[in-house]
Amino acid sequence: MSSSGKPVWEAIYGLSRFAALAAVAELGCADHLADGPRRVDELADLCGADAPSLHRALREVASMGIVRSTDDGYELTEHGMTLRSGAPGSLRPAVRAIAQEGLWYAIGALTRTVRTGRSAFAERYGSFYAYLDRDPALRTLFDEYMIARTRPYLGTIAASYDFSRFHTLVDVGGGRGHLLAAVLAGHPRLKGVLFDLDHVVPGAARALGERGVADRCRLVAGDFFDSVPPGADAYLLASVLHNWSDQEAVRILRNVRSAMSPGGTLFVLEMVLPDDDSPHPGKDMDIRMLAVFDGGMERTRQEYTTLLRAAGFRLAEVIPLPGSFALVVADGDPGG
Repeated sequence: MSSSGKPVWEAIYGLSRFAALAAVAELGCADHLADGPRRVDELADLCGADAPSLHRALREVASMGIVRSTDDGYELTEHGMTLRSGAPGSLRPAVRAIAQEGLWYAIGALTRTVRTGRSAFAERYGSFYAYLDRDPALRTLFDEYMIARTRPYLGTIAASYDFSRFHTLVDVGGGRGHLLAAVLAGHPRLKGVLFDLDHVVPGAARALGERGVADRCRLVAGDFFDSVPPGADAYLLASVLHNWSDQEAVRILRNVRSAMSPGGTLFVLEMVLPDDDSPHPGKDMDIRMLAVFDGGMERTRQEYTTLLRAAGFRLAEVIPLPGSFALVVADGDPGG
């Protein structure tokens, strides 16, 4: 492999490595290896797989450090433990969600998307969330993936900013409520409002209850394109704006600006892209957004500055968080 061609070959081989990882995750191999090594034929019986084919997939993920070969077959490594179902920090839902058939199609059809400017996924399947709603099992899997995405910063979000100076935080598009629950748990005097679509809101009660903050949080159903709960002094948009075009994002932001009490603060939690050519997970995420969503994108700091200004906000600061995320803090611009 020549040094000049190395980045290209790495990308080519990376696709095969992820495919093998996805197969091992989907088959539940890590669950069956949790108690120790197993022979390939034994593991194949437990997973409902063809033994020679499974051996080839395991050989590939062994080269990635997920499993290792032993005299008795294969065993999990520390990295492989993250593929166990229900294990703390499990990444199995994330791998299975990204490897789901529709998302595979979206990535494979990226050339068509780049040519036309229209998501090939959207052309075939319609909107991503409508696609999820047609399959309850897939919706559950995607929700678990989203929880896995929040895990790197979930333990630090409450300490990343002094939320105690606010009276009420509205989590707009708050989903299952894990993020809002973490912030409320870290600030005992803060009250919360979880706002999302009517079929999403009931699922948040469990997370809020588990963190012991349900008595300080209201659940409100609605559509953020129409309006958001008014009168609060703090609003949070976490992994919301990247789903939408600039025009749609400004519409959401203007609804928040109209609802916010004077002197209020907006928090936008997203991956903020670097302005240079350096690698960043947000650039990988941006390609998935391009492939799946018509108009969805990750943005740079300058792009957020422009977006916020168009909705009457002023970007105040960007606070780095674990997992390549950032908390964008914005104030209501008096001239906006």
